[in-house]
Amino acid sequence: MESNDQILDQTGESGQSSEVEQPDEADVLEETPAEAEFVDETAPEMVSEEVFEEEPAPEMDEGDFIAEADSDIHEEVAEPVGDEMSDQELFLAAINGEMEDDESDFMFTTLSKGQIVEGTIARMTNSEILVDVGAKTEGIISGRELDALDPELVESWQIGDVLKVFVLTPEDRSGNILLSVRRAKEAEDWEMAADYLESGEIYETKINNFNKGGLLVRFGRLRGFIPASQVGAQRRRRMGNGSPEERFGGMVGEEINVKVIEVNKDRNRLILSERAASKELRKERRTELLDELEEGQIRTGRVTSLTDFGAFVDLGGIDGLIHISQLAWAPVNHPRDVLSQGDEVTVEVISVDRDRERIGLSRKSQLADPWTTLSRDFHPDQLVQGEVTKLTNFGAFARLVELPAIEGLIHISELSDRRVGHPSEVVQEGQILTLRIIRIEPDRRRLGLSLKRASSTDYLEDDLGDWRSMLDDMNDF
Repeated sequence: MESNDQILDQTGESGQSSEVEQPDEADVLEETPAEAEFVDETAPEMVSEEVFEEEPAPEMDEGDFIAEADSDIHEEVAEPVGDEMSDQELFLAAINGEMEDDESDFMFTTLSKGQIVEGTIARMTNSEILVDVGAKTEGIISGRELDALDPELVESWQIGDVLKVFVLTPEDRSGNILLSVRRAKEAEDWEMAADYLESGEIYETKINNFNKGGLLVRFGRLRGFIPASQVGAQRRRRMGNGSPEERFGGMVGEEINVKVIEVNKDRNRLILSERAASKELRKERRTELLDELEEGQIRTGRVTSLTDFGAFVDLGGIDGLIHISQLAWAPVNHPRDVLSQGDEVTVEVISVDRDRERIGLSRKSQLADPWTTLSRDFHPDQLVQGEVTKLTNFGAFARLVELPAIEGLIHISELSDRRVGHPSEVVQEGQILTLRIIRIEPDRRRLGLSLKRASSTDYLEDDLGDWRSMLDDMNDF
């Protein structure tokens, strides 16, 4: 058998250090039957001097077992270079309970406050849930935490289920690990909010509350804030200038599309914008509507603005124009006389210019046709009241007082029995006259009136009949 010095000399020649620190007596493991079996299987065979001279010694890495033979055939484990223990040493020390507390930490997960980890439900009671998170002790989900969660979610859990949990306290005064499922889910929602901010995607939610500055909505389990300046145009028109309750109260429960414009988890700030979302949705809807719209379609929209020449109406993604001439059957001086911003109106599509993206609308086509009323309720030879609206070389136009949407012509020959050079010799604009209907042409939208025949005795009998009918109507009223 070779001596220890010879073996160490040979390992030095094979490339290893010629000086090996001898293990302290306390570090040498006493051999037990189990340990002896383990060492015999891993250590290299002992060789005779003759065999050693014929074959070079195998190279030894740090941490390998070095077999030493002496008269008592006592085996020792060589201590690895440095402070780090080898896997075999850690294993043997652990199973023999010879490790210090700080050395045994390698067997467990080290937790830190705010960390999110996965754990397995180990035990469940009515007041708490114990979760194995790989630490020295099981973590606790308190009853207060459970009360804040959805009862259906808690009831669905079973022993063995894997949960994501947030470490509230790695170790409290009693040595307990306190965990939170709610905070873990909130952390996931903060990550989701950051993803939405980066991608620019639109998030659909509902308005669940408000404060003096704007609207509050749910974003997953987080509370998002929509400042009043970031509320969409349609809702802004409804806000008014009253108290927060008057401005926002009626919006609670409504669905809303938003985009994330600011995420600050440290300050617990999640700012959203309906305006940004509406702008993008409107752009998408505009393209769709231009393809869908056809002349003759009936649509419902909302008045967005009024101008001297008409009213613009939002059809749900694109604005169309109601020209002032299409607002009503009766002449309109200004659109504000018949409409207000925010009014909902039913209109007919009368023109579509896809190249210029212009839509022509008509409101009056959806109103009762006054010519139908005229044909039904009035007849030739009937006396009516009319207001002179315009004078021309060939006569005067008068609007019926009872039916302002209808305007008729008093031809210059029907103004007087005498010859008239110009209507201004007989009538003036704004003057209200008693006139006689001489012709009704609803198909051509024409009404003929006469001033000179209004007092003619030729119509006396018909006039008396009209007066009797008028008196009967008054008595019935």
